[in-house]
Amino acid sequence: MAVIVRAETRLVALEPKVPRSDAIQSFIRQETPFVRLIDADGAEGLGYSYTIGTGGSSVMALLTDHLLPRLIGAEAAEIERLWRELKFHVHALQPGAVVALALAAIDTALWDLRCRRADLPLHRLAGGAKPAIPVYSTEGGWLHVEPEALVDDALAVQADGFAGCKIKVGRPHVSEDVARLEAVRRAVGAAFEIFTDANQAFSPDEAIRRARAMEPLDVGWFEEPLPADDVMGHIRLCRSTSLPIAVGESLYTIRQFGEYMTRGACSVVQVDVGRIGGITPWLKVAHTAESLNLPVCPHFLMELHVALCCAVPNSRWLEYIPQFDELTTEPMRLENGLAYPSPAAGLGIAWDVERIARATVAGSERAIGG
Repeated sequence: MAVIVRAETRLVALEPKVPRSDAIQSFIRQETPFVRLIDADGAEGLGYSYTIGTGGSSVMALLTDHLLPRLIGAEAAEIERLWRELKFHVHALQPGAVVALALAAIDTALWDLRCRRADLPLHRLAGGAKPAIPVYSTEGGWLHVEPEALVDDALAVQADGFAGCKIKVGRPHVSEDVARLEAVRRAVGAAFEIFTDANQAFSPDEAIRRARAMEPLDVGWFEEPLPADDVMGHIRLCRSTSLPIAVGESLYTIRQFGEYMTRGACSVVQVDVGRIGGITPWLKVAHTAESLNLPVCPHFLMELHVALCCAVPNSRWLEYIPQFDELTTEPMRLENGLAYPSPAAGLGIAWDVERIARATVAGSERAIGG
């Protein structure tokens, strides 16, 4: 074991490869706060989180001004203690995305450091439950995409071995959503999964209406149909439809997930490492879901979530949105619709240090400690 002697931060900004839009917003750009931790033996861990275009500078300020200084001199192996101490240090600011994203950048760096010191990949050190995880594609299903292009993309990913795709819903009238889904279903057949995502766009009544309209199309799940803080609305919706209801990308605490899971307000758990505050709380949510016989299908961050999906037994799907190809030397391994975690020690992401340096926002680099 060795104490942390230095922390380094930088903010990287990337433009999305394709236009990304949903029922409430557009994906402006990906801001990625990076945290590098170095211990007294010279071992390093590199962690990160993300925003979709706003708030990156706020995450960086919280890291450099309030959180990272408390790590200098701390024992890097005591991840659970450090996560709890940092969380309670900024307790008055919670719950919320800025705190969760800052904690996630630190926690993933600590796990990367732990795995590298143990010479083990994350998926084994965190559980080692399975060798691979099925993937579904979101990249061709954004809300602005017209039906013909939706069909073309679904057929293309099906030909590549994917077993499913996700299509955004939330057009002004339910008939428009149904028409888009019907076009894809006719093209891909009955055995290909079609997932839907409303990005919190609806009221309970409208969500129930749209769910019933989608039921004949055998939709795999109805994701974020309501605002994330409307637990009662989700309970009502779950009782009104046969569609699985998926939530999680906009939940920021373990207890929020606990309420949804124990009150029957969801049937698919989409816990996101960035938005829950790191690997440490992600695993807590995943194991709680397992105890309640619920599947975990994480949101975004496929390069990291592939390892976590293979660490736990109740993971079912990995979302395919390639966002880090420009910053890595090799992509996530995909074969016949399955994603495989890297066997390399650490998080399993082959970062390209030179590309990261070129994409770093000017003036964002900071160092704390010796």
